[in-house]
Amino acid sequence: MGNMETLPDISQLTSSEKDQLIYLLWEQNQLLKAEVKQLKARVQTLEDQIAKNSGNSSKPPSSDGFNKPAPKSRRKRGKNKPGGQKGHRGNTLRQVKSPDKCIEYFPEDCACCANKLIDCVSELAEKRQVFDVPELKISVTEHRVYNSLCANCNHVNKAEFPKDVSSPVQYGERIKSLMVYLNQYQLLPYERMRDFFQDLFNQDISTGTFINANKEVYEKLVSVEAYIKMLLQKQSIMHADETGLRVKESLHWLHVCSTKLLTYYAIHEKRGPLAMNAIAILPHFGGTLVHDHFKTYFNYGAHHALCNAHHLRELAFVQERFKHKWARAIETFLLMVKKKVEKYAARTNEILPDTILKRLRKRYIKILTHGWEECPLEISCGISKKRGRVKQSKARNLLERLRVHCDAVLAFMYDLEIPFDNNQAERDIRMMKVQQKISGCFRSIEGAEMFCRIRGYISTVRKNGMNVLLALQNAIKNQPFIPG
Repeated sequence: MGNMETLPDISQLTSSEKDQLIYLLWEQNQLLKAEVKQLKARVQTLEDQIAKNSGNSSKPPSSDGFNKPAPKSRRKRGKNKPGGQKGHRGNTLRQVKSPDKCIEYFPEDCACCANKLIDCVSELAEKRQVFDVPELKISVTEHRVYNSLCANCNHVNKAEFPKDVSSPVQYGERIKSLMVYLNQYQLLPYERMRDFFQDLFNQDISTGTFINANKEVYEKLVSVEAYIKMLLQKQSIMHADETGLRVKESLHWLHVCSTKLLTYYAIHEKRGPLAMNAIAILPHFGGTLVHDHFKTYFNYGAHHALCNAHHLRELAFVQERFKHKWARAIETFLLMVKKKVEKYAARTNEILPDTILKRLRKRYIKILTHGWEECPLEISCGISKKRGRVKQSKARNLLERLRVHCDAVLAFMYDLEIPFDNNQAERDIRMMKVQQKISGCFRSIEGAEMFCRIRGYISTVRKNGMNVLLALQNAIKNQPFIPG
């Protein structure tokens, strides 16, 4: 205490010194208020992060760990019991008229008198069929060319091998298409593929052979990929999304543009406009772009539709975290409108009448207006050193987004072709994350690009109801599937 300065006698201070002391105390109070607010905001942010899970945000289910949230399905319980319903035909295994192989059994001795039944008349009593796969083995076809001596001029003529038979020993198109199918579609790593061929065919195949099969299909799909890209540019409605992907241990971004029948993947170091301009689909797209509110997407397309599945998850977070009534009201409203639109379209194949649309939109705006009272704009105290927009709460940001992008949120209400959510793109991108979980990061950018092109082709084939294995085989034969 002896080292502390003694408090000055305030009565002895001059008016100027008193004013200076008051200003100093006010300034310190303002700084303290600003610091407290900053710490509160930081605590709020950290608590928000802890409260987020796969059910109330865009976080994947794998990030939940052992603290998985209790399932909260938005679907109402149905009236029917689980399983096949009355009148459902089912998919029971049934006998075929023409089996590939028949084995006949005749009784040898009479069960009554023990007489031999060799020359007795017999008739079919019952038949049973066993469905199984034949013994799996690799078939080797030897191609032989011969020399023929011309009887007229004695010229030796040598026959030619087929164009696809180019080496003394090679694998055929069927087995190569199976290699690509297992690796690119079923996502089997190379070592497991080696085990597969060894166990099923007793054939040891090197990793290099698998890589070469992928390269062959990749090179033969150049024109198909370009054609899919061109078709996407001309679509009236397209889905877009992106996700992080590790290539050579560094973060890259996998971009997807897709419809119900088309899929295009591209890998790029960037997430925003540099990547989207380089991919060159969105800059030439003039329809309605469905996405999840990544701001860069608003620079492309003539119109926009936002993913309401994302909104429902964020609204769930606001309800759980802040107990806001407006969030519950908007969630109920969106689900109600979705049901109403689908029910009316099923009956008339048209959108709702204008009078109903106007009434629904007015109700939507009214709910958001009441939301301002629950999450008002926060005014910062003290002097902020940061320029630009004041940081707001998650609830306030969501409320403003739903208001500013009202047309994009309700786009599904005005056009039956526009979906309620962006699940199309999310489904198309999901298997890429599965590939990363199985095999880890790509070792080279070439491998990532190879995967994108082949997987885009496979996805397009599947969407068009074609056989993937046959489509890969046709690609090797330079006869790939071309979407209409």
